[in-house]
Amino acid sequence: MKDAATDATEPARPAKPAKPKNAQRTALLGAMFLMATSAIGPGFIAQTTTFTVQLGAAFAFAILISILVDIAVQLNVWRIIGVSGMRTQELGNKVLPGIGWVLSVLVFIGGMVFNIGNIAGTGLGANAMLGVDPKIGGGISAVIAILIFLSKRAGMALDRIVVMLGAVMILLMLYVAIVAAPPVGDALRNTVMPEQVDILVITTLVGGTVGGYITYAGAHRMIDSGIRGEGAVKQISRISVLGIIVTGIMRVLLFLAILGVVAGGVALTTDNQAAEAFQHASGEIGMRLFGIILWAAAVTSVIGASYTSVSFITKTDGSPRRRNLLTVAFITVCGVVYLFLGQAPQTLLVFAGAFNGLILPIGFAVLLWVTLRRRDLLHGYRYPVWLIVIGVAVWLVTLFLAYNSFAPAIELMTGA
Repeated sequence: MKDAATDATEPARPAKPAKPKNAQRTALLGAMFLMATSAIGPGFIAQTTTFTVQLGAAFAFAILISILVDIAVQLNVWRIIGVSGMRTQELGNKVLPGIGWVLSVLVFIGGMVFNIGNIAGTGLGANAMLGVDPKIGGGISAVIAILIFLSKRAGMALDRIVVMLGAVMILLMLYVAIVAAPPVGDALRNTVMPEQVDILVITTLVGGTVGGYITYAGAHRMIDSGIRGEGAVKQISRISVLGIIVTGIMRVLLFLAILGVVAGGVALTTDNQAAEAFQHASGEIGMRLFGIILWAAAVTSVIGASYTSVSFITKTDGSPRRRNLLTVAFITVCGVVYLFLGQAPQTLLVFAGAFNGLILPIGFAVLLWVTLRRRDLLHGYRYPVWLIVIGVAVWLVTLFLAYNSFAPAIELMTGA
């Protein structure tokens, strides 16, 4: 990696014209919710349900630790990308020529495989919500996502839709959590004095919330909206933390909803434990609400995965229309594969998970290197030392995550 002293000073990117306050607020909320809803997908719901059944109230501690680690990651990611005004892969190629393209390939392949799973999730959500065939529901959902990017004001449409669906998910989940009547006291006590601690569960939660493309979804959307530079640091920091808090609120509410059912003595025995729990909590209405939540979580993940994957193969200041058309093509390919296969092949999912595990430590190392040895890319901004220290500590955690994500792939290759 090159030192700033051996390279010419990077010229500052010209600032875009200032947005009206309302438009800027919408753009920031859109970036925040794009990050949050990208993390809240079908896998998020399945993981949270499984770990709640496994750990009970003690899962509260794992949620708290994962939120703190996620905040440490996103504070660094959003600030470095926001101040530099460049996407992750562009910074990577400035630091070490070619590493940015490696990241792009990993994100694009992993994003495509997981997006097939996200479209499958919309089909299952539509089935639980309306009783329609999952393939029909998945196909229609893919078309809805395509129409967003074909809109003449695609950026504004994207921002507003992810904010609206994010709010709908939180409100519906709040209702189910209240109806389930969970033992809140036990959950609060276990948040600080857990009866059981499972490190693998914590690392799995971190990987699911800031792993792969999810890490960069909101930050890339933010600079695409023209919000960048040292003058926007306070906004960038506030929104990055709020995005993780939104994700955390959703996980806490889902945890409490499932905990209320499990603590009531119900044994969740079906393959779809989350749907079963919702049905136990509020009957047939609960099943329909689960369908709405799952569909909203899956379709926003389709939008987030598609947008971010394409952002890794296009330029920051490139043509928005070209980027939108590439995103449409990306969703179309994923949708067609889903209609033929019905789901992403398990083998591909395992390898895509391994790719996701690599993306965070490689991409995060690139960003941290910018703060240490390529400060010219930050245009004179003095990066806080405390953030660097926290970032390096968290980077070591990401190496552990990468090892865990590669273990299944290694077992698959060796037949173990």
